[in-house]
This record gives sequence, structure tokens and C-alpha cells, in this order.
Amino acid sequence: MHKRMTITLDEAVYEGLYRTVGKRRMSQFIEDLVRPHVMNNSLDEEYRAMAADKEREAGAKEWIDALAVDMSDETR
Repeated sequence: MHKRMTITLDEAVYEGLYRTVGKRRMSQFIEDLVRPHVMNNSLDEEYRAMAADKEREAGAKEWIDALAVDMSDETR
């Protein structure tokens, strides 16, 4: 569930934010920046959760192996 909030920004900051992310993406951009500072989830916990996901890890390994093959075919 989302909550509505009103904040005040310097005009130059607002204009830069508007140019950079666009009007409809400002809230998500700000939330993504603030989340790590206010949530209790540590980065280590999140990495452990990702590593425990066997399907995701298998996909990542497949991608890395394919990338290694592609790079070995490159001329230097």
C-alpha cells in the first residue's frame, strides 16, 4: 500500500529531478533512493536470499557462461 506525502524541494532540485526522471517517475525514484536508509533489511540478507534462489542462480550461471564464450570469440 502506498501513502501520499507532500514534500518541499528547492526549485532547481525539482527541475533537475523533472528533467532527469520525468514527472510520472519522481515518486519511485525518491522511494528507491530513500528505501535503503530507512528499511531494516541489510544488503547481506538480500544477497543471501538471491543466492538461495536456485533457479535464479542457474540462470545467472548460464548467462555468465554464454558471456565468457562470446568474449573468447572476440579478436583482440
